[in-house]
Amino acid sequence: MAYLRIPADFRPELIIFDKDGTLIDFDFMWGGWIVALARRLEAAACLPVAAHLYQAVGYDSAAGRVAPGGPLAVATMAELREMAAETLRALGLPREQAQRATEQAWYSPDPVALARPLADLPRLLGALRARGLRIAIATTDDRAPTEATVAALGIAPLVDALACGDDGHPIKPAPDAVLLLCGKLGVDPARAMVVGDTLADLRMGRAAGASLVVGVLSGAGTDALLSPEADALLTSVADLPTFLFEGSKV
Repeated sequence: MAYLRIPADFRPELIIFDKDGTLIDFDFMWGGWIVALARRLEAAACLPVAAHLYQAVGYDSAAGRVAPGGPLAVATMAELREMAAETLRALGLPREQAQRATEQAWYSPDPVALARPLADLPRLLGALRARGLRIAIATTDDRAPTEATVAALGIAPLVDALACGDDGHPIKPAPDAVLLLCGKLGVDPARAMVVGDTLADLRMGRAAGASLVVGVLSGAGTDALLSPEADALLTSVADLPTFLFEGSKV
């Protein structure tokens, strides 16, 4: 853990978490999904799609890793679907055929079976709530699967609000999700902190005026990538109670 620029008098009222890579294992859910989607697109279009799709969305198939700033890490499902269709068009398929093949191949990852938590989330969020903190989630994933994931993880009663990729507001790194959540919960953005695994998460929080943006190394981001933008950098969300309540620094 590395604790960096922490306002001495900051006492958060609201913690806004990213979902994938922060609360749940990103690669477990999305790595297998993009590989399966590539195979389905190849079957639907009768074209060698995989390598082109991986390049478009930012996926290293050899390493099984998602590029930290790539679309797979930060784009909405609608944007990823359009990228799949565009990949087919770039390979020479006419627009209408590309759209049909994409519709035939498209599916969403199972939001319950593939939601592997990165900490004991009921215990963690329960401890934060016991200290008077409110909890929200800002994700580029769609609302229905996000709600299913939160329910399956047993944390729905502990989460006050969600902002999702298909809600109609600009997505990360735009500040809109944070501002909407703060407005809904009646919290000044200056009394909020944002926790995420990508630069988009941190920049979203910064743009919204959050007083603390915290990076976690459990997802797509790296120490070198996140450190310049983060007020604090943690191994995972499991470190939050120590960070917030014990105040130890390294």
